Amino acid sequence: QVQLVESGGGLVQAGGSLRLSCTASGRQFSSINMAWFRQASGKEREFVAGITWNGDSTHYPDSVKGRFTISRDNAKNTVNLQMNSLKPEDTAVYYCAADWPGSRIHIDYYEYDSWGQGTQVTVSS
Repeated sequence: QVQLVESGGGLVQAGGSLRLSCTASGRQFSSINMAWFRQASGKEREFVAGITWNGDSTHYPDSVKGRFTISRDNAKNTVNLQMNSLKPEDTAVYYCAADWPGSRIHIDYYEYDSWGQGTQVTVSS
């Protein structure tokens, strides 16, 4: 099983930016599709970004499209989420997730096999 650790969360004002990072270990990172999910208080876990194992394809929901960018560096076993133009509704705990064998990007949380501990992102107005 792959182990995932997120970092980079914090408190920012609306319109600001944050960059989240996730470091993987315990499995060959290059064979895994990666994604970011978020969960706000009292709400369902929500897909926010996904990237294929080789980084050649990404997917975003309309809620973050044009504002968030996912990327990965397989040599460093990391996946990142650059978040720009943040809104108060982006406030949530953000989780890094891993899925294998890595043939396509899934948007449902139950398709993912491993999860990080989460990092809090709070956007103030």
